[in-house]
Amino acid sequence: MTFEVCIDIDAIGFVNSQNDKSRRIIETHLKALELDPFPGKGGDKELLDLRPGVRIYRLHIGRTFTAFYEIEGAVVYINEIMTIGQAHKKYKWL
Repeated sequence: MTFEVCIDIDAIGFVNSQNDKSRRIIETHLKALELDPFPGKGGDKELLDLRPGVRIYRLHIGRTFTAFYEIEGAVVYINEIMTIGQAHKKYKWL
């Protein structure tokens, strides 16, 4: 099954603000979500337990960036992309 990946406008802005190498790395990792957005092998994806009834996933992108996303049917919604430091501060080291 192939998933459609939709990216929030602010997340697109973050990606576009990065240098060419970082942008390519982020785009490659996000494109991989089209094939398999669920946690499993590799350990770079994780289901977070932030709020009851809300299924937020985290994708580690290299050792520099983190993306947060939701899955609804065959659509992956990228809500936020930020540096790992920003993610740790915002989500208290989840």
